[in-house]
Amino acid sequence: MLRARFTAEMKEAMKAGEKDKLATIRMIQAALKDKDIEARGLGKEAVSDEEILALLQKMIKQRTESAGVYEQGGRPELAANERAEIAIIQGFLPQQMDEAETKAAIEAAITETGAAGPKDMGKVIGALKGKFAGRMDFGRASGLVKDALAAKG
Repeated sequence: MLRARFTAEMKEAMKAGEKDKLATIRMIQAALKDKDIEARGLGKEAVSDEEILALLQKMIKQRTESAGVYEQGGRPELAANERAEIAIIQGFLPQQMDEAETKAAIEAAITETGAAGPKDMGKVIGALKGKFAGRMDFGRASGLVKDALAAKG
């Protein structure tokens, strides 16, 4: 489903003359093609939508880090380019969960996995990634999981 959306959005960007959007979508498709080739080499099928969402989140994280480095280096124009790419990539992700939804999902995952303390953090994060890939900011969620498990253990 996401693959078709990338193609449709790319055609729209071409017709509208949106060069930045077109370049970003082509970059996404190139990364996706690399992922497909890697999967084929391991004897797997083409990557799933969940894996595509994880790839998009990874791309956002990379661009966020790059933007920070550019700002520290005194290159605000390059940081602005990275932020523009982030905005385009985020357009392909489902609506992100808010703080309350994230906390509720974490509590449910802790109960579901039977996590008893900080040593079970991996189980909880794994359960969350399985259910909420693309919708949850796992960088922020890991801190919340750690706090919740510390209170239990």
